[in-house]
Amino acid sequence: MTKSETKQLLEKVAAGDVSVDEAIVELRTEPIHDIDIAKLDTHRGLRQGIGEIIYGASKTPEQIDRIAHTLWEDGQETILVTRMSKEAAEYFHKDIPFTYYEDARAAVIGKMIEVDAPGYILVMTAGTSDIPVAEEAAITAETLGNEVHRVYDAGVAGIHRLLRHTDDVMNARVIIAIAGMEGALASVVGGLADCPVIAVPTSVGYGTAFGGVTALLAMLNSCASGVSVVNIDNGFGAGYLASMINHMEGK
Repeated sequence: MTKSETKQLLEKVAAGDVSVDEAIVELRTEPIHDIDIAKLDTHRGLRQGIGEIIYGASKTPEQIDRIAHTLWEDGQETILVTRMSKEAAEYFHKDIPFTYYEDARAAVIGKMIEVDAPGYILVMTAGTSDIPVAEEAAITAETLGNEVHRVYDAGVAGIHRLLRHTDDVMNARVIIAIAGMEGALASVVGGLADCPVIAVPTSVGYGTAFGGVTALLAMLNSCASGVSVVNIDNGFGAGYLASMINHMEGK
């Protein structure tokens, strides 16, 4: 049960359409649904506003299918699966709404939440090789009810490519800057933007990129104010955090 569903239930109680006892029965629903292979947190949406999200890596197609169908049967209307292989997507029993995004290696089961945030999230990459991570971030943010703008292949190796999109940078409410190699994009964008910048290092690069460690350390040492950093290749984490920021109301 999500926060909005709980609010609707309480409003029905206040209006006299639902009895207190009936509401208690709904709210007392077991917060953990144990299906042996997983213990599903059915009250995640109530606590955090967003229901459980399935991390598909290392799970079998059968496990993903069973977990997703259980969440759906428990009433979760939007289910995001990240790091889902094409094999798992093909196996999935499509008796419920299912959309697979191959570039993002992600699936949305049910419906994307309607856009309900005041601004847009800008997802930028330094290179084309960073797009899989960027699409994971973008699909995550879109699934959670955000307008997302994409600017790809705008790295500092050709700074004019980035400067062409100055208006996109200046008007964004949150920016996700994704780069491998030396990871310079986040610092440059951080020096232009007046909004939070979430830096995502990727594992793209030759030997001394060390699988993204070089970009990670460069981003952690950024001299630009307002830059935060998530883990290597963690597009999901960046998209989720960007959504939280974009949905914050002004104080």
